[in-house]
Amino acid sequence: MIFSSKLVEDAVQEFSRLPGIGKKTALRMVLQLLRMHESEVDEFTGAVSRMRHGVKFCKECYNISDSDVCGICVNPGRNHSQVCVVETIRDVIAIESTQQYSGLYHVLGGILSPLDGIGPEQLNISTLHDRVKNNGITEMIMALSPNIEGDTTVYYIARQLKDLPVTLTTIARGISFGGELEYADEMTLARSIAKRLPIENYVNLGGK
Repeated sequence: MIFSSKLVEDAVQEFSRLPGIGKKTALRMVLQLLRMHESEVDEFTGAVSRMRHGVKFCKECYNISDSDVCGICVNPGRNHSQVCVVETIRDVIAIESTQQYSGLYHVLGGILSPLDGIGPEQLNISTLHDRVKNNGITEMIMALSPNIEGDTTVYYIARQLKDLPVTLTTIARGISFGGELEYADEMTLARSIAKRLPIENYVNLGGK
């Protein structure tokens, strides 16, 4: 693309760095900003800047938060004996949108993938043991994407928690094997959570 304005060109370049945003889409966004009143653009950029500098990761579950502990973890109306283990923050959003789950979460930040150099040390796994041991958690729901890496992660976590008095369940396979949790429709995801099953149905724990 050839631009008559270096400022517009720079803005297009920055927008195109976002996932799924090509140069043409970025240009449409920039031109829309030019049509907006300056105060609206200042509000838009200010919100983005405040978000980037102000958002934290919850010290309990690693979800995004405006404070040290997120609103879900401090909500007395949630079931604090139940933790849903997910891969990413997007999975938390997906499950919350179903309005079928009222417990807490634990965001791993990924799943085990030795070929990609992702081991237990790169994920938020070690703190799960402490949460179960110290916080009275009686059920841990493994809501990881149903693929080989997800099942490997479930197996590893199950082995780490095998000596603790916690029931491990996994979401029902209404989601096809190899699929991504965040792309499941809300109805399928809600049913998968509601009809969760003992983890032994899917993972051999070697005589746990």
